[in-house]
Amino acid sequence: MPRKEHHIVPNPDGGWDVKRNGSKRASIHTETKKEAMNKGREISKNQNTELVIHNKDGKISNPDSHGNDPCPPKDKK
Repeated sequence: MPRKEHHIVPNPDGGWDVKRNGSKRASIHTETKKEAMNKGREISKNQNTELVIHNKDGKISNPDSHGNDPCPPKDKK
């Protein structure tokens, strides 16, 4: 079963998109990466998905888990 993810990706025509993995269309399009990250976090929290943030070159810069992390950190006691 594939992980449930949303991705912040650069749009080829400019700006940034928030896309669900496997989707061809963007859930949201913004002008800045910061706006896309804010909206993407909101969507990801609501849908309990991983948020995967990409750089302009397409490489992953920072994944962010919102309740669906397959490898959550262990609690330190």
